[in-house]
Amino acid sequence: MTTTLLATHRVEKPWGRMKLWPGFPDPPVGSDPVGEIWFQTPGDATPDLLIKYLFTSEKLSVQVHPDDDQAHAAGLPRGKDECWVILDAEPDSTIALGTLEPMSREALREAAIDGSIEHLLDWKPVKAGDFFYSASGTIHAIGAGITLIEVQQNSETTYRLYDYGRPRELHLEEGVAVSDPAPFVAHPMPGKVAAERTILVEGPKFVLERWPGGHRKVSLPEGVTGWLVPITGEGVAGGVAWRAGECLTISSEAEIEAAAGSDLLFAYPGTSRI
Repeated sequence: MTTTLLATHRVEKPWGRMKLWPGFPDPPVGSDPVGEIWFQTPGDATPDLLIKYLFTSEKLSVQVHPDDDQAHAAGLPRGKDECWVILDAEPDSTIALGTLEPMSREALREAAIDGSIEHLLDWKPVKAGDFFYSASGTIHAIGAGITLIEVQQNSETTYRLYDYGRPRELHLEEGVAVSDPAPFVAHPMPGKVAAERTILVEGPKFVLERWPGGHRKVSLPEGVTGWLVPITGEGVAGGVAWRAGECLTISSEAEIEAAAGSDLLFAYPGTSRI
């Protein structure tokens, strides 16, 4: 049995914030805003999944990620499916997912060049408690005023299609090639299967469950790692104390105690529920 409390890595971003989220200290006065907090496994391992918090004050770039086959063809280890649990959002916050109408790839490329792509995307209003699964190939952009947890395949391969005139590199040819320029189709959610858990994602790349507080025992197949992400609350997993704003990995088996009122995410690669 191995339970490991992961280290945090703060990533400064121009679109980040100086006011973060309970459980995370705000950046010191005079420093750059923090846009992301990653949870890193020890050593040089590259696990299947990566967990992040995002804090936005501006729109992120319009971007897209390759799938596994496209990534392998480019010499990369994996593609990137991702999902977002919205923790907080300002009243006018939005996330773009897919295009309003089907487009040809050539039309997509032209819209990215002239900037009209921003107005051809489906900007959806978001609020605390919302959940979205963005499969590889989905054109997307996270808007301003949002705090979220991102669970993703462990890949930082991002192709920017448009960045609102910011002086950052774009990846038009690669991005257009892997894009599915069509309206967004929501990933089917299995929904609540028992009082003690809600299944948010059931494959194809990972499973994501949401748990309330209480006691439970986790048994993972050999070679499979699980990520425990406490949104609120505190407790102990496999003898390791945790609190909101932290993240732990679990392999093999672990007894988990979570205080009443806790709200937890648990993610692991694969398609089958444990």
